[in-house]
Amino acid sequence: MTTRRDFLRIASETSAFTILANNSIASAHPMSRGSIISSAIGTTAARPLLELQQRFVDLRFGMFVHFNMATFQDREWGDPTSAPSLFHPTALDTDQWAAAAQSAQMTWGCLTTRHHDGFCLWPTRTNGTSVRQAQPGLDVVRRYVDSFRKAGLRVGLYYSILSLRDDIRHFNVTPGKVRLIKYQLTELMTQYGEIDVLITDGWNAPWSRITYEEVPFREIYDLVKSHQPNCLICDLNASQFPTGGLYYSDIKAFEQNAGQKVPQDSDLPALACVTLTDGWFWKQADLHGRIKPTETVVDQWLVPLNQRHCNLILNAPPTREGRLAPNILASLEEIGKVWKKPPSPEPLTRHVGITTPNLATGKPIHASSYPDGVGPDQANDGNFHSSWYAEKQTSCWLEVDLVRPERFNTLSLIEPVAALDNYQQSRIRNYRFEALIGSDWAPLASGGTPAPTTILRLPKPIVASKLRLTIEASTPEPHIADIGIYNEPA
Repeated sequence: MTTRRDFLRIASETSAFTILANNSIASAHPMSRGSIISSAIGTTAARPLLELQQRFVDLRFGMFVHFNMATFQDREWGDPTSAPSLFHPTALDTDQWAAAAQSAQMTWGCLTTRHHDGFCLWPTRTNGTSVRQAQPGLDVVRRYVDSFRKAGLRVGLYYSILSLRDDIRHFNVTPGKVRLIKYQLTELMTQYGEIDVLITDGWNAPWSRITYEEVPFREIYDLVKSHQPNCLICDLNASQFPTGGLYYSDIKAFEQNAGQKVPQDSDLPALACVTLTDGWFWKQADLHGRIKPTETVVDQWLVPLNQRHCNLILNAPPTREGRLAPNILASLEEIGKVWKKPPSPEPLTRHVGITTPNLATGKPIHASSYPDGVGPDQANDGNFHSSWYAEKQTSCWLEVDLVRPERFNTLSLIEPVAALDNYQQSRIRNYRFEALIGSDWAPLASGGTPAPTTILRLPKPIVASKLRLTIEASTPEPHIADIGIYNEPA
């Protein structure tokens, strides 16, 4: 567990942020100066991931609370140049939020602790802009978690990796900025009791493009789990990865507003985000604006999504006062009266997740053949929307040169089924993976027709310098969108 001395020592090593003076630390929170992370629960026994995923899916319905600097600017992203004092809720009422969630039969909530502009809703001890500069003594995160727990609701937090105030952007991430992220997350994970789910955003997404290498996903994942072993990580990255796999997330996230639909046959533990108003943050026009019909929320979203192992989180944005508007309160109450919770779907089954970098991406790759303009690098370029194929062939192979011997234990094979108009079912009859270990090719895994997203955990880790995928097809020109090689923690 990180001590206060460790916190100050590491913080002093970076120019990206500074820790406030000791007297500020002492007054920022009722915790004593010597117990900066005394409320951490890293000693809690870790439950099996499948059990935690099932518990999350069984929660069914939650409240997303988008409340931050953008609320006071009629914007979806806050202006990073605005003065902190602009954030000034005059009648903050988190008890009202919790009561409204209960009226809708919601079971949990999630608050935007930091959105893309970078303003923090807790008095961070880093030099990140926060409520400390806006209203001394205010801690919106504390008020929220206390209210929701008092109402018997579970608690989630949202945190954006992208931060315009801190200049944390693609191609502009430094080690110091990564440390800033880590320490802010440490504050959230150690000062507010048990957190059921952390939703991250602005990370490996089209609107931020910060990669999992620039801000290392596995390091952040391990940091959160070290403090909160039972906290699920859910990154809003669905647009970047196949719908059939758990990539860089314990929970598969689908943003319905952005067209990321949950497949009818999905069996992954999932989350779908939708808004009750037209946007994420409250706008002045929302007071008399359009609210999504109850029938849409219940019949088109909540019931069918729950049947697909998907938890629905409905955004209900507070006003500038810090309260939910009357039209939102009325809508939530009506939803609670109309929704009849159906029986649970079949229990979840275990899925192999990906949390580490793909060792195949960007490595030299060769193929048995390929048409002009569609080289084998289309299968390991990190873009799941491109693919390689062997023109007019039914038997073909791909070979990845790892350059040096690498240790790995997980393989993936992505076929673009339904991603192309003329590719509605698998063209692969059987496949096999082999690895070059020393000077010999050794079989690793094989199978018949694969799922569109196939992720395989090997019986034990191996060390090899090359990987070969051989395919026998039932229809000419089988496509491969991505080939993956990973060294996942045991």
